[in-house]
Amino acid sequence: MKQELMNDMPPGSVHAWHPSGWIQSKIFSQWFLHFIKHTKLTKEDPVILVLDRHYSHTRNLEVITLAQENHDDIICLPPHSSHEMQPLDKAFMGPLKTFYCQEIEKWLCSHPGPVINIYQVGELFGNAYKRAATVEIAANGFWATGLSPCDKNIFRPYDFPLSSEDTDAAPMNHPALVKTSISHHSCLLIFCCSLLLRLSSLQITSLNLKPNPCGGIAKKIMSSPYKIFVEATQKKKIKQATKPKPVGLRQMLFLVLQIDGREGFVGIQLLLTLHQIQTLT
Repeated sequence: MKQELMNDMPPGSVHAWHPSGWIQSKIFSQWFLHFIKHTKLTKEDPVILVLDRHYSHTRNLEVITLAQENHDDIICLPPHSSHEMQPLDKAFMGPLKTFYCQEIEKWLCSHPGPVINIYQVGELFGNAYKRAATVEIAANGFWATGLSPCDKNIFRPYDFPLSSEDTDAAPMNHPALVKTSISHHSCLLIFCCSLLLRLSSLQITSLNLKPNPCGGIAKKIMSSPYKIFVEATQKKKIKQATKPKPVGLRQMLFLVLQIDGREGFVGIQLLLTLHQIQTLT
């Protein structure tokens, strides 16, 4: 990885990369060493690290061993709950994305013409990170998730609706079931019915339209070039479908040959003449 990509990044930043673009166990181990270096953990002052259940966290033996040796207690969140219980998701990532977009717009306004390349990402992200990484935002993240101060009543029952596997064991009047029992189609039907009832109770008054000050008469457009083309095409197809097909020469000869000698000869001469005239026309 080129060192130029780290230009103007926040002080003390470390870098790592992977072709897939996703976090890997080895990269997370490097980050955890960086975390231990800056937190300076001791037995008298341990730290609780809250993580999701990604395999690089829960199946990383190196990280688990380092945590035990450096007085770091790791707590993994329940499945499918990081959107409500992870402080980064609740308070930090939103402002960081907003500030990063603002930095991009600011750079584009001050540099008309050129586009942003990967060598400007460090500067733009560094400026956005400095604005987002504040004590207030960090404290709000732990408060919004109920982690610190601990608040077990911060979530509502329908913030985590029960899955289909858990509905059999839950009572029928469970708030989560009551909240999620109505489908989207039922909600749409109820909304349409209520809207129709409201519209039926309204009294439509006259619009009191005023004449056009520019003059002229408004006319309803009854035709268009496309409509004329379609109608002409349909008429042509109908005419071709209903037009009687001429009898072929082979069929004519077959009918004439049923007649005897001289009449058959005269009939053949006559039909050949008619066929030639029809071909010419």
